[in-house]
Amino acid sequence: MTRAVREAQGPAAGEAPTAARPWRFGPYDGMSGWLRGFALAMAVGLFLALSGAFGTLEIPLWRRLAYWLGLMAAGTVMGGAVARLFFPRGDPPGPARRLWLNGLLASLAMSAPFTVVVWLGSRLILGGDLPLSRLPVLFVPVLMVALVMTALNTLVERQRTALALAAAAPSPPKPVKFLERLPLRLRGADLWAVEAEDHYLRLHTSRGQDLILMRLADAVAELDGLEGAQVHRSWWVARAALTDVKRGDGRATLTLKDGAQVPVSRTYAKALREAGWY
Repeated sequence: MTRAVREAQGPAAGEAPTAARPWRFGPYDGMSGWLRGFALAMAVGLFLALSGAFGTLEIPLWRRLAYWLGLMAAGTVMGGAVARLFFPRGDPPGPARRLWLNGLLASLAMSAPFTVVVWLGSRLILGGDLPLSRLPVLFVPVLMVALVMTALNTLVERQRTALALAAAAPSPPKPVKFLERLPLRLRGADLWAVEAEDHYLRLHTSRGQDLILMRLADAVAELDGLEGAQVHRSWWVARAALTDVKRGDGRATLTLKDGAQVPVSRTYAKALREAGWY
């Protein structure tokens, strides 16, 4: 009796919601949703039958099962239809209090006509001459069950939505291990390039330069996660650091933000061209 707070997906059901797709009206926006609703209703109906809820304990078990399971199945269908009036297509989840208020209104709207269904079911399945004057009395337990089912469905759908949104959320950026090697005075700076000088690496950053003891090959492996590339056997360059590219004599030279001129060797030239560097 509550709306599905999952986003519309394509033909396949169960796909995680995305911000670009509208929210469907509910509660059940596909076969999986209806099956989930019926399963929950049957579980509650079984509990009501076995416990002999609302004065039905003295009735034979088979009648109680037929009575409660039948009513819960019918309630699932009617609740799904009524809830669509309160949770229209395209209506996003919104504040929790609004969701619960809509659930309360949907329960009230469903309980009135469904009381007649309960009255008929009581006469046909449980037997006895139940007068129409008992309808107001029946309304109270009908509303109680409707509210319980609304709350259960709301909690289930909200939990499913939270899990789906968490699965669809972009993964946090991968930490770049090499940045931990920057000297303290360069921590937090933009890394523009790494230049090999004998057994050392010269770091070109937005806060200046410094040297660290390391091989370039090891540095390139640890730079995974930053947008950049090795452009020469002695250079790794961040793409964001480029200010100009000059080509001549079959070679290219990159100009960085700190004014450094970086040669591009033939070994890496093709890959850089295909990546759109120049």
